[in-house]
Amino acid sequence: ERAGEPCTIKNLHKMSAKALQFTDEFMCQAWGGTAKELYDCGMELSRPDRERIVVKVPVTATGVEGAALLVRANCRVCLTASYNHKQALIAANVGAEYIAPYLGRMTDAGKDGAAECFKMQEIIQGIEADTRVLVASIRDCQTMIDLAAEGMETFTFSPAV
Repeated sequence: ERAGEPCTIKNLHKMSAKALQFTDEFMCQAWGGTAKELYDCGMELSRPDRERIVVKVPVTATGVEGAALLVRANCRVCLTASYNHKQALIAANVGAEYIAPYLGRMTDAGKDGAAECFKMQEIIQGIEADTRVLVASIRDCQTMIDLAAEGMETFTFSPAV
């Protein structure tokens, strides 16, 4: 919406079709107040290409329930807005493809955001899960290098970084 685009399923289908001409995957956030609403929204968002569209769902009790439904329906899922390393175990248990900790926001809140991400990676590797840590809100290159040295390979960051 900040870009002047309506946040509708129809418009997200249009944007995903454009983006998928240039990349292998597209992530978009599901919305809804119940697990069923998140599931229905996620299924509709991913309908054009379930192999390449990843549905983001927040790591809340309702979100985890919705994510489990989506995973059972063979939908790719990213549990997002993660602020605690213990949530990596939840993501792996649900079968989410990604867990997305917000490193910069954790650091802003007084936590050691990098340490939380390192611990997530350690948990996922320790239980030999397929879940990947997608580190979001990275604010400098050195942090990305430090994360990569610990085995993380998936990041989001601003063009300024």
